[in-house]
Amino acid sequence: MGFFKEFREFAIKGNVVDMAVGIIIGGAFGKIVTSLVSDVVMPPIGFLLEKLKVTDVATLSYVLKQGADKTDTVAIKYGAFINNLLDFLIMAFVIFVVIQQMNRVRRMVDKQPPDPKNKQCPKCLMTIPAKATRCGHCTSDLQ
Repeated sequence: MGFFKEFREFAIKGNVVDMAVGIIIGGAFGKIVTSLVSDVVMPPIGFLLEKLKVTDVATLSYVLKQGADKTDTVAIKYGAFINNLLDFLIMAFVIFVVIQQMNRVRRMVDKQPPDPKNKQCPKCLMTIPAKATRCGHCTSDLQ
């Protein structure tokens, strides 16, 4: 019974729940980015490549060996690679922007002015009341 109780405590902890929510939202966001690339970005590129008789960039490939049917054909599918590369670059850019903004907010929080009710003891560096004349931690005279 101890094993299941311990597992339940682990599963209910905030970090595990936060991680699960992040994975679910990340998966949904990945679908949005994939749709953006395949449905919005790549069709105009395919239109520009219409001279090559290509309407969908994802279908671009270099056939190494033609088979009797599609399952026997050996090909390098560089169009699918281009789609996946754009997916990755967009996801990496969005994650970069989110982390950059989180760091900016963290720096703003760190720059907040010190608490006027407290000060730091110059000897032991502990926080003490601003009106104190002697440190309660190291008993240094603060005159």
